[in-house]
Amino acid sequence: MTAPTSTPNPFKNLPRAGQPDRTPLLVLFFIITSGILLASHNAPLMESLGSLGSFLKNPIVEALFVSLFLANVLFAYLWKAAPWARMLVGVGSLLFVLPLAGREDTSLLDLSIQIMIFAALALGLNIVVGLAGLLDLGYIAFFAVGAYLWGIFASPRFAEVLRYYGENPGATNAGTLAIGLFLLVVTVASLVYISRLTARTAPTAVSTWSFRLASLGAVAGLTLTLRAVLVLMSGSADSLEAGINPGFFWLFLALSIMAAAIVGVLIGLPVLKLKGDYLAIITLGLGEVIRVLANNLDLYSAGSQGITPIGTASVPWFNAAAGALGFAEDQHYLLFLYALVLAVIGVILLVNVRLDRSRIGRAWIAIRDDEVAAQAMGVPLMQTKLIAFATGASFAGVMGMIFAAKQTFISPESFVLNQSIMVLAMVILGGMGSFPGVILGAGVVTLLNLRILPGLGEATANLGIPQEVNPGQLQRLIFGAILVAMMLLRPEGLLPNRRRQLELHHEDHQEDDSAQGNAGALGKGSGDVYSAGYAPAKEDDKAGGSR
Repeated sequence: MTAPTSTPNPFKNLPRAGQPDRTPLLVLFFIITSGILLASHNAPLMESLGSLGSFLKNPIVEALFVSLFLANVLFAYLWKAAPWARMLVGVGSLLFVLPLAGREDTSLLDLSIQIMIFAALALGLNIVVGLAGLLDLGYIAFFAVGAYLWGIFASPRFAEVLRYYGENPGATNAGTLAIGLFLLVVTVASLVYISRLTARTAPTAVSTWSFRLASLGAVAGLTLTLRAVLVLMSGSADSLEAGINPGFFWLFLALSIMAAAIVGVLIGLPVLKLKGDYLAIITLGLGEVIRVLANNLDLYSAGSQGITPIGTASVPWFNAAAGALGFAEDQHYLLFLYALVLAVIGVILLVNVRLDRSRIGRAWIAIRDDEVAAQAMGVPLMQTKLIAFATGASFAGVMGMIFAAKQTFISPESFVLNQSIMVLAMVILGGMGSFPGVILGAGVVTLLNLRILPGLGEATANLGIPQEVNPGQLQRLIFGAILVAMMLLRPEGLLPNRRRQLELHHEDHQEDDSAQGNAGALGKGSGDVYSAGYAPAKEDDKAGGSR
């Protein structure tokens, strides 16, 4: 017996009813906005245009052109168009037009990297807040973990740390390293064994205390191992004056994911039994703890002075290709980071979509909707919440490392509470639980903060407006007013998740026939309907029912 073959649907790619085919409009919009963007960032051309060039170089006009161009990608997602047109707009915008415009204006390339970094952060926080329903106000702490992990090792700070341990070795030697490794292996094996044992049977007081002791032993073993390694490497401090070899950049990408995920689990273990406002307050406090540690651990983080210069990966073949395309030598690292962030955010988006459609994604949504019902259906609350925390933290960790490589400087002021609030605003503004929505929210908020509002301040600086009401001094007020208006007019977000949209507009989807006098249709008969709790009209009537 041969398997039945599926008949191809000739109407698959045709526009649905009510959705006209906008392929020509999409391509035309892409061509026009691309031409304007390339022309407005060509300095010699703008100088030759005189007053028109000065107008096009106005910060507000330039920010408007950038926003219109980035809208290409949004329209390619929203509009009904042929697949080739969507591919042309997406690939052409991100891989050709933006890099070419960034070659003439490096700040545009820097802005694009910033938007994608915050988009990845918003996607990570969307797992914690949008899918699992856990309000985390200390999310930027995981961003700091990735940034400092690479910043310490890829800068002269690593040589300073090695010199300190070389001058203060104490009793540390090769024997300490052996003890630390032995303790680490034994305790990690014990943790794995206890976890598997408690997975089959209910945890007891003995197993709980054994797990805690093994965890303490693992921390002690890791501390002894790291200290011994630093002491034994102290003789190489002079050769590491500029940091470790840039080839380790790829290894540290994986390490930043692991380190941020581990910190996420360590933070989540004591706090995820809380819910709502209590969870928000304690995560806010733990996020501030990370920042304060970075401010006070001068040996490792250089305190408030920050770490600089921070290196990046060395990719000779990529630099040669960038040089052949006309990019200056000082632009090579930005172009490399642009391509890297674009690839990483593609992977993050793919992981998000796969998780959302998996069993763990449905468990997160169940916990968000009703934690008690989810637990009654067999969802392990603590384990599922920890996976959400660790997954979101890992995305922030890898982006923190890329942020440090791009900025070449980090300090505790880069990871303040306001940054966590800003990422949360991106998630809520775009639409909680909606992946394209949070990316759009990240783009809108980043453009507002880095281009539109600062450009508004620059454009009005010489207009004689009093300082007290100058838009340049009221950027936070304008931004807050925009958020308030958005939440009043469209609380579900710019591109909402379907489930979230139905939750917020539940009343709009209810059928009410009482105005037509059809309320009696709710019951079997045609009589009046009584509310539960009221006395029946007659003794033989049922309370709250129909006659």
